[in-house]
Amino acid sequence: MRIVLANEGPRVTVEDLACRPMGGVETAVALLAQAFARRGHELRLHFEGEGSASPARADLVIAARVPRLFRELPVGRRVLWLHNPAAYLRKPRHLLPLLRVRPLLVTLGESHARTLPWFLPGHRARIPLAVAPPFDGPAPPRVPPAPVALFASNPLRGLDWLLGLWERRIRPAVPGAELHAYTGAATYGGDARLAERATPILARAAATPGVRVLAPVPRPELRAAMLGARAMLYRGDAGETFCLALAEAQASGLPAVVTDLGAVRERVTDGETGLVAANDDAFAEGAIALLRDDRRWLAMHAAARARGPGPSWDDIAARFEALAA
Repeated sequence: MRIVLANEGPRVTVEDLACRPMGGVETAVALLAQAFARRGHELRLHFEGEGSASPARADLVIAARVPRLFRELPVGRRVLWLHNPAAYLRKPRHLLPLLRVRPLLVTLGESHARTLPWFLPGHRARIPLAVAPPFDGPAPPRVPPAPVALFASNPLRGLDWLLGLWERRIRPAVPGAELHAYTGAATYGGDARLAERATPILARAAATPGVRVLAPVPRPELRAAMLGARAMLYRGDAGETFCLALAEAQASGLPAVVTDLGAVRERVTDGETGLVAANDDAFAEGAIALLRDDRRWLAMHAAARARGPGPSWDDIAARFEALAA
């Protein structure tokens, strides 16, 4: 099959994933491309602004996020692979090229699909993401570790809220606990605006007892941190359409406490591999229990390990291939 896979940039390879922190979209594009190539397809990668030539026709033409990419892409079965909440497609600069092409719209799951404007034309499909190496292997069994919790997301996605609960409720109940926050602007290309908005939050985190602020790290280092931690604590965010960090934590056998924001509840089996808290008090109580109660931790760790890493990128590639039929 002849496949064209397009993204607005930057160009990222699978090798890059082991060397530096990477955003979810760039990670997904690199791993889907690798899976297509591994499965024997004739693959052409197209990155906006590079001037790369595309064939006149392809069997499957996938554009990530932005419909304007189709202007530079060949004729074929066109698929818009959505990663962000889809309300932005109402804007004329996105809506007009979408209406011209009418691609099949692919979302990442149930909550993501609900963000699609109802009036958009075209068929719709849901295809989840898969975790990246080394999270795609089995997680080793562990004994209950020290009370170390992780936060591994954009600092604007609830870190300030988590720090408040940590100070008021969680650490007073577990005095030796630590929160390791792997966060910053590096994952998002060193975005200056994000860095400016995050500065006061990161300063508060650095001054909060029991909190260590750590720079985002490549996935092999992040997995090592997860294999030594006790829990992932993350409120979630309305803009979260999948949350690879939570998927990676669960694939590592790391229980998580989240709330019902965005798609994060879809990554956690409530009461089994973690907790989906209904309010702030339930979140704090769930975090305290995981950090102190070895029996509860072992049960949730075992359940997360038993569930495993989920579908592989070959599985995801096969689901995209089926769209060309």
